[in-house]
Amino acid sequence: MPELRPFRALRYDAAVVGDLRDVVSPPYDVISAAQQHALARRHPRNVVRLDLPLDEAGDPADERYRRAARDLAAWRSDGTLRKDRQDSVYVYEEAYVLPGSSEHRVQRGFFARLRVAEPGPDSGVLPHERTLSAPKEDRYRLLRATGMNASPVVLLFADEDGTAMRALEHASRADPLVDLTDDDGVHHRLWQLPADDPLRGPLAQDLLRAGSAGPLTIADGHHRYETALRYHDERHRDRQRCEVAPFDYLLALLLPIEQPLTVLPTHRVVRDGPAGEALLGAASALFDVERLPSGDALLAAWAAARADEPARRAGDPAERPHRFGLWTAGQAAVLHVRAASFAPLLDGAASPALRWLDVNLLEVALERIFGVDRAAAAGGGRIAYTKDASEALALVDRGEGVAAFLLDPTPVDDVLRVAAAGEAMPQKSTYFYPKQVTGLVLNPHEW
Repeated sequence: MPELRPFRALRYDAAVVGDLRDVVSPPYDVISAAQQHALARRHPRNVVRLDLPLDEAGDPADERYRRAARDLAAWRSDGTLRKDRQDSVYVYEEAYVLPGSSEHRVQRGFFARLRVAEPGPDSGVLPHERTLSAPKEDRYRLLRATGMNASPVVLLFADEDGTAMRALEHASRADPLVDLTDDDGVHHRLWQLPADDPLRGPLAQDLLRAGSAGPLTIADGHHRYETALRYHDERHRDRQRCEVAPFDYLLALLLPIEQPLTVLPTHRVVRDGPAGEALLGAASALFDVERLPSGDALLAAWAAARADEPARRAGDPAERPHRFGLWTAGQAAVLHVRAASFAPLLDGAASPALRWLDVNLLEVALERIFGVDRAAAAGGGRIAYTKDASEALALVDRGEGVAAFLLDPTPVDDVLRVAAAGEAMPQKSTYFYPKQVTGLVLNPHEW
């Protein structure tokens, strides 16, 4: 079973830095180059300098990682970052509007330390997505330089008896330590639950027990988890003794699945290959093609589908309706999957959840129609990715692609099924929303 423990977080001192909104950032892996520079200009101690340090002119190899380590040491010395005195669990809440709708949602979870172990049934930590080597190498070099986790690994767990949900709700009644709204309009709040506090400690223990009771499925942070495992293994090879060390743990955010969780789709834009009528004709071998009058009609159809999404995506994955939106050479269509056409092309050894996953079906279709195999898709040279359906169509209109394929979100239940089967989805299968701001709690590798 997973092993969780409280920890003493490093946190920004508002008395030193001022408005905390100026020093937090989105997670490093969703920050564009322009946004990276803007965050660094926003405040000289913005956490982006620790989690996604800038390259500067004349830097030798890996200097940006060493600069992040120097900044971390300096900010701890001058009081910018202060370490909490008590081992604690940190309750975290995000309130947001579901993109493309007016629905308000609240998501709660808690930060703790998770002991690193080889993912799989034995450790109780289950991955669901394939990883790439370059991001892992970047995270490893930063971790080795700083000895600190700035961004958490986000994990899902089943809170079958409601213990965690009740503890999170109870904790959220108090005044928060942090209360801020980010650039995307997401409202973030944070509470500290010292483990030995007579009033709040029992809530912390309830959360730790609930999170440790069963398997944890990685929702976000596969690269960070694998990096932490590599770092753990290498540090232990350098040690004479094998006692438990702080680097045996990483920063984790745990979310109960018994609350509304939002997964957004990542749309695909194919850069080259057949387009227009030629593409629609090729697609008809696999799909029933429903033509639409315009790109606006396609976007409206995709937005309207969100209302019936839960009912449409429930049940046996093989028996659900599967579809993709297509925009090519000024023509719009909805491609309805013909199961009989796809069945012979799918991996019979894969579980039904993975075999009939939309991103897997599209991966098969792109290979048949465009010759884009899994390696080419992972390399990113022939396919562009975007969360914004309008942007996907605009890329085609600007001549940066021949076709945009719109996807529906991957159901959370499918993520759990694939992980439980020990399988991995293609990259860009899930985009859990909202993203957690970086900089609320940092995990130094020390007791």
